[in-house]
Amino acid sequence: MSQKLKVGILGGTGMVGQRFLALLSDHPWFEVTSVAASPRSAGKTYEEALAGRWKMDTPMPQAVKNLTVMNVNEVEKVASQVDFVFSAVDMSKDEIKAIEEAYAKTETPVVSNNSAHRWTKDVPMLVPEINPEHVEVIASQKKRLGTERGFVAVKPNCSIQSYAPVLTAWKEYEPYEVVATTYQAISGAGKTFRDWPEMEGNIIPYIGGEEEKSEKEPLRLWGTVRDGEIVPAASPLITCQCIRVPVLNGHTAAVFVKFRQKPTKEQLIEKLVSFRGAPQELELPSAPKQFIQYLTEENRPQVTADVDFERGMGISVGRLREDTVYDYKFVGLSHNTVRGAAGGAVLCAELLKAKGYIAAK
Repeated sequence: MSQKLKVGILGGTGMVGQRFLALLSDHPWFEVTSVAASPRSAGKTYEEALAGRWKMDTPMPQAVKNLTVMNVNEVEKVASQVDFVFSAVDMSKDEIKAIEEAYAKTETPVVSNNSAHRWTKDVPMLVPEINPEHVEVIASQKKRLGTERGFVAVKPNCSIQSYAPVLTAWKEYEPYEVVATTYQAISGAGKTFRDWPEMEGNIIPYIGGEEEKSEKEPLRLWGTVRDGEIVPAASPLITCQCIRVPVLNGHTAAVFVKFRQKPTKEQLIEKLVSFRGAPQELELPSAPKQFIQYLTEENRPQVTADVDFERGMGISVGRLREDTVYDYKFVGLSHNTVRGAAGGAVLCAELLKAKGYIAAK
C-alpha cells in the first residue's frame, strides 16, 4: 500500500483508546494522525494528557506522544483531518449515538468499540470471521444518514468472543441451548490493579448490563440481512452469568451446549481448528492465521499461557467433553482488549477497507 489511511481515535486517552494506539503503531494500512478526547484533555500533547496513566504493557508509541489532543466534540475539525475514525468515547449511550452519527455525516466512516449502536438495525455489528456479509446494510444506513461514504460500524461485546466463534464453527450440528458463565478480566472495566486494588483476591458476581449483551448479541451476529436491516437469529437460546475476577486481561467462559444433530468430540475439534473466515481468506493484516486453537491438556486454556495466542487475536478452547445434562461442555478464552475490543475493531476496519467501504477522502 503506497499511502496509509489517516486515522483518528475518539476517546484516545481511555484504556481502549490506548490499546488502539498500541496496535496501530506499526500498522501497514493505517496511521494515527489525530487523537480526540474530552475538553479537559484538549490542547495538551497526548503525553501530557495521559499524565502517567498509560496502562499498556508496551511503551507509548513515540509517534503519538507529541500529537495535540483535539476536542472530540469539535466534530467537523477532527473529521477534516482524517479518512476515518475509531470510536472509544466514554459518554452516555444517547451521547455516543449522536456523536458517532455526527462524524458519519461529515462523510467520515466510524468503526466503534462502543455498545450504543449495536442494536441500530442498519448498523453492522461485526466479527469478520462470522458475519462479513452484514456490511451490506451500510447502503441502507447511508440512505438514512444522507451520506455518500460516511457510516457507523461496530464490534460486539468482549464477553462473547470466547464462545460465539466456537458455536459458529459448530453451526451445522445445530446448537439450540447454551449455558455460559464468563469470568471477566478487570481491564474490561478499563481498570488495572493499581486503579482497582479491591479486586485483588476478590470476585464480584455482577457486571452491569453484561448478561443481557452476552445472551442477545450472538443472535445478532448470526442474523440475516433483510430489507436493509439485520434480523437476529431465533436460536440458540443462551443464558449467561458474568463474573468479574482478579485477572488483568483475558475473559474465560465455561459453556454447556445441546445439539439437535449429535456430533462426536473428534468432529467438534476438527470444526474448531479448521474454521476460517473472510479475514484469513483476504489475509488481512490483523487476522490470526489460526483463529481457534484446541488445547488437549486438561488444565488449559489458561490466561497466563494462552491469552496472547495469535497476538491476542485468536481464541483458545479446551476441556471439551461430554456432559451428563447437556451434550458437551468446554472452556474458552479470548483477550478482551485485543480481540474483544480494539483489535477486533481494527480487524473490522481492515475488512471494510478490503471491501471498499473505507478509502482516502
